[in-house]
Parts: sequence; structure tokens; C-alpha cells
Amino acid sequence: MNRRAFLAAATAGVVRASVPDWEKPLFELHRRVTAPVKVKSIDVLQNGKNYFVRSTSTDGAIGIVLAKDPIQDYLPILTRRVIPFYIGKDARDLESLVDGVYQQHYKLAGQAFWLPVASVEQSLWDLLGRVSKKTVGELMGGAARKEIPVYLSGSGRELTAEQEVDVYVRGLEETGAKAVKFKIGGRMSRNADAYPGRTETMVKLARKRLGDKITLYADANGSYDAQKGIEVGKLLQDLNFQFYEEPCPWEEISETKKVADALDIKIAVGEQDASLWRFQWMLETGVMQIVQPDLNYNGGLVRAARVARMARSLGVPITPHNTQTGAAGAKILHFASAIPNSGEYMEYPHRGMPKAESWYTPNLNIKDGKIAVPTGPGFGIDFDAQYLSTAQRIGP
Repeated sequence: MNRRAFLAAATAGVVRASVPDWEKPLFELHRRVTAPVKVKSIDVLQNGKNYFVRSTSTDGAIGIVLAKDPIQDYLPILTRRVIPFYIGKDARDLESLVDGVYQQHYKLAGQAFWLPVASVEQSLWDLLGRVSKKTVGELMGGAARKEIPVYLSGSGRELTAEQEVDVYVRGLEETGAKAVKFKIGGRMSRNADAYPGRTETMVKLARKRLGDKITLYADANGSYDAQKGIEVGKLLQDLNFQFYEEPCPWEEISETKKVADALDIKIAVGEQDASLWRFQWMLETGVMQIVQPDLNYNGGLVRAARVARMARSLGVPITPHNTQTGAAGAKILHFASAIPNSGEYMEYPHRGMPKAESWYTPNLNIKDGKIAVPTGPGFGIDFDAQYLSTAQRIGP
């Protein structure tokens, strides 16, 4: 071996060794999709309030997803920074591409960057599935579950305690679900409740009316400091709530850790976070016992799967934060179908049975507390061609 080859090999070894375990390859996309899938174009479509990201290969195959609704706020980053990076690349290199686009634009990191990355990444997952005639779950290693049990969320703070419990009594009757999540506190409110006494009244009434066989969760959305968070957490423990989400403002990790250290109830955190190193630290130090990356805010399925892997090594389940239903709800179903340490229930907003939509199939309905994972290629959602033809192309 000559000196140049020796140095190259040594350098490559150092680079490989410096990669954290959770960043090593997860999926075998080159094996599951045998031929290159070169990205010819990626564009953004708008039809009313709905935004779509559509990827097209040089062979004419198309992958398309309904993007999460804040995307309209970040369109310049999506069209000027994120999309151009992916053009001409092989979509099978999805895992390294998500790192490459970050390397180019790391100073933008945060929701405003990672949500656009997730929208493109998810459209490429759909593209790879369409080309290979496999579901996203299969591409991720195998869809181990055909149905995903869900917990009902979508709770707000505009109703009285009694009205909010009524909503979920009806929701359980309509869906057969076995778990629900209530919004407590006042949302980033420095210990204030939505109105005095609402939280205590609601959680006690929820346990009384829903009974001991229903799993209850609570989400404070950063309402409390550590002292108040512990006080509320003890009430939740006494009522056998199973997790307590974001007791303190999400950036105040030290406050959240005080709550976690003082309580037996599991603390759920992560919907706002997009740093994998931060996830690792919070998991290793016991800040969280339920890990909750958002499949959009955290940068997509690849990065969420990395969080799942680091959590799995510590025996922690992953229950991603989710506010998407309908055509966009398929993402969390495929993710949960393939990730071994997915939690018992996945989050699915529900405020009454949704009406069937005519512009996509299939409609994802909750039956006996579960939603069937779509079986078509990609995410398994087919958008009506006429509906898309009336959409405005807004970039890039």
C-alpha cells in the first residue's frame, strides 16, 4: 500500500469511527430498490389550504405527500435551500442525503429547516415505494403490524373541564379506542390554568367517567415550573395516568429533569426537538421515559428512526408526536408498523368522526381503536388526478 492509499484508509477509518451508533445505516434501500432512482424535479403544489410536495424521477415515476400545515411559512427555505440539494441525487441514498442537506445549511437548523426537509424526504419515500411496489413500512425493514392502535388527542383548552371529558366519552364510543390524552394547564402559561381549577376537575372527572380500563395521558405543553409540575404530576400519578407530556417549557431541560426525578409517572418529551444529540442526552440522563419526536419537525422518518434506535438501546419506547390525520396520517402508521419499539398506542387527533374526503383514497378510519396501515405502494395514499390538476404550482 502506498502512502496516499494508507492515509486515505486511515482517514476513512477515523470518519467511520466518529459516527455515533444511531447515525449508522438503518435501511437497505439499495437492496430493496434495485435500480437507481434519480430525482429529476421536486415541486410544491397548493390547493386551498393543502400543500403537497411532489418528487419526479428521471424515469417519470412520482412520489407525492400532503405536507404539514406550517409549511407555507417556510416556503423560501423549502424551495431555495432544500429542494435544489436533492435534484440529480439517487433517492435510495435517503439516509445520507438528509445529512448532506443539513451539512450545507446547518445554520438554519430548527423547525423552519427540518419541516421542509421532512416534506421532501417523505415524498422521496413515497417515490421509492411507487418504483419498487413496496410500502414505506416494507422499505423501512418490514411492516410487522397491519393495524396500529391509537390514542385520541386533539384536545384543546377552550372548553370547560366537563365539556372536554364529554368530547372523549363520545370519541371512545365512536372509535372503540382504549386511550386518550387531555390538555392540562394553560400552555406555556407559567403555572396558570386555562381557568382556575380546570385541570384538577378535568383529570378527576376523566378517570371517574372513563373508568380504570381506559389509558389516560396528559399534556401540559410547558405550563409549569418544576415545583408546580411535580405537584400536578403527583395528582396524575394518583389517578393512574400513564404519561405526563411536557410538564415544563421544552427548552428548560433542567426543570423537566427535576420533575422526572421526583415522580414515578413516565415523562414524555420531544415534539419540539430536532437535535439528535439533544435526544441522546435527554434519554441517557433520564429526562424522558417516552420519546416523542415529530415526524415532520424532526426532519422526517429517517431521523425519527434514528431517535427510535437510540431509545431502543436504553429500553425506551417511541410514541411520535402527531397532529396529522387523513391523507397525511399514513406517515405515522407506516412508521409505527416498522419500528420495533413503537409504543402501545400512536397519537391520532380526533374531535368527532371525520367526513370522508373525495380527493384521496383510502380514508383512514378508526375501528375498534385501530387504523389499518395502507397497503398500496409508498404511503399507500392515492390523490385524485383532477384535484391535483387544479392545484397551483408555487415552486421552485
